[in-house]
Amino acid sequence: KGWCDTELSTNEQTRKEKTEAVETLHAEIDQLEASISKLTEEIGELTKAVADLDSAMAEATTIRQKEKAENEQTIKDAGEAQTAVAQALTVLKEFYAKAGEATALVQQQPEAPEIFDSPYKGM
Repeated sequence: KGWCDTELSTNEQTRKEKTEAVETLHAEIDQLEASISKLTEEIGELTKAVADLDSAMAEATTIRQKEKAENEQTIKDAGEAQTAVAQALTVLKEFYAKAGEATALVQQQPEAPEIFDSPYKGM
C-alpha cells in the first residue's frame, strides 16, 4: 500500500507539472497568434503605404519631366531671343553709323554775308 500511495502522489505531481506546462504553452501559443495577427495587419498597412509612396513618386517624376521639358524650351527660346537682340543691335548700330555720315539732313553752317568796305549811303 505504501508503494501505491507514493506512486499515486508522484503521478499526481507529474500530472500537475505537465498540465501547467501545457497551459503555459497554450498561453504562449495564444500570445504568438495574437502577435502574428497584429504583424500581419501591420504588413498590410505598410504594403499599402509603400504602394501610395510609389504612386506619389511616379506622379512627382512625371511632373518633374514635364517641368524639365518646359524649362528646356524656355532656355532655348531665351537663347534665340538673345541672338535676335544681338542681331538687332548690330543692325541698329550700322544704321545709325551710316545715318551719322549721311549729309542729306545735316544742317550746314550759314555763310556769313560779305562785309562792306564802305559805309551804307542809302539808296
